[in-house]
Amino acid sequence: MEFFKQNTRINFMGLQIYAAIFSGLLVLASCIILFINGLNWGLEFTGGTEVYVSYQAPANLDAVRTALNQAGFSEAVVQNYGASSNVLIRIGGHQNLSQNSIGTQVIAALPGASLQSVNYIGPQVGKELATSGALALFIAVLGTAIYIALRFEYRFAVSAAVSLLHDPIIILGIFSLFHLEFDLISLAAVLTIIGYSLNDTIVVFDRIRENFRKVRHGTPAEIVNLSVNQTLSRTIMTSGLTLLAVVALFCFGGPTLHGFSLALIIGIIVGTYSSIYVAGSLAVALGLQREDLLPKAKVVDDRP
Repeated sequence: MEFFKQNTRINFMGLQIYAAIFSGLLVLASCIILFINGLNWGLEFTGGTEVYVSYQAPANLDAVRTALNQAGFSEAVVQNYGASSNVLIRIGGHQNLSQNSIGTQVIAALPGASLQSVNYIGPQVGKELATSGALALFIAVLGTAIYIALRFEYRFAVSAAVSLLHDPIIILGIFSLFHLEFDLISLAAVLTIIGYSLNDTIVVFDRIRENFRKVRHGTPAEIVNLSVNQTLSRTIMTSGLTLLAVVALFCFGGPTLHGFSLALIIGIIVGTYSSIYVAGSLAVALGLQREDLLPKAKVVDDRP
């Protein structure tokens, strides 16, 4: 099944200047917004208190949120853990209250709940998690660039690294613009998107290399354009079906998964765009030529 036939002739490379301007403006706007607003860090990064409670029957999470809001914990994150009768409550701030005091107030606000445990996450732990997350992002991009340079060509590695940085910067910019909470689950979504976008990019690169060796006539821009058209049906079908599943997760997964699924939705859309418009066109702009991807001729020593 194909949405686009193999003989499509969409001139993607003809729009590379406009795509470059559009991407540059998006990245610049995201960086400015991040500089002005910063990120609304989740409890794991800022520090706070985790309160574990249990009920005799399945807990009504909406009722728990309402009760906590009335008790002064308006930004508490409420979710099930283990079973439907067990509830994890994450409370940021309130450094002026001790762990026991917060646990007592939470139980007082929740009739029928029994306290299981109270854990405190210090700001220092949150700082270490943020540093580890940034390091994971850096290592993922660096490792990807090294892999592509070894498998393809260094211009592909540079363009892929730029493409992979392009996607998370825009995701973070949108999170910052709308003051959405960015927690470890959202960070996991960003790292997932890097892998997802890389998969699309590798497919396009592989077809570009194949066409450079098979199609003897044509400029690099024409070969890249041909390759993107040939992989377009696969890209649209893969991204579209994945997007449907993630939208369903966003709509029906509950508030706990909103950050994760929203980051995936943004990342799939932006990642598909960058695989088509950013990665290949940037390699051409860096001077990619047919000779760079042809097999190296073996030197045979025929001396007696």
